[in-house]
Amino acid sequence: MRHRLYYFLPDISSARRAFDNMLLSRIEQKYVSFISGGASLPHDLPEANFLVKTDVLHGAAAGMIIGAMLGAAFGALLINYYDVGPATVLVTTLMGILFGGWASSMAAAAMPNSQLKKFMPELERGKVLMIVHVPARRVEEIEKMLAERHPEIRFSGEEPHIPVFP
Repeated sequence: MRHRLYYFLPDISSARRAFDNMLLSRIEQKYVSFISGGASLPHDLPEANFLVKTDVLHGAAAGMIIGAMLGAAFGALLINYYDVGPATVLVTTLMGILFGGWASSMAAAAMPNSQLKKFMPELERGKVLMIVHVPARRVEEIEKMLAERHPEIRFSGEEPHIPVFP
């Protein structure tokens, strides 16, 4: 499991130095991303992807749960009113999961990530947010390294238990 760490950096040059230190600490480039509230990021700093910036994953999960419940209820109604087999509930539940996940993720793709909402005031002031996914056993090591080498960085939170393949 990985932990998602958030750090605020004052500017782009500080972000470059922090990114270099992450690479030197053997954190792969794909596990480090940046979000800028002001100017666009230079091409050498990886920007946060679509899944991090939007609420697609949360929306899909919520839609799948609601779709499963509605699909099961619809299947139960079909069994009560029509002469169909019990497999109908399974089929309608699966259809509800698929449709609910798809429809809800489409709606959530237009919404910013609700977990990043707390960072918006700082981003609007021109700061850069660095998001790092590190193995659980290395969290303390990375935090210590960044604190020693970058006194200008401000730790802004941690999300434990991020799946390895988001």
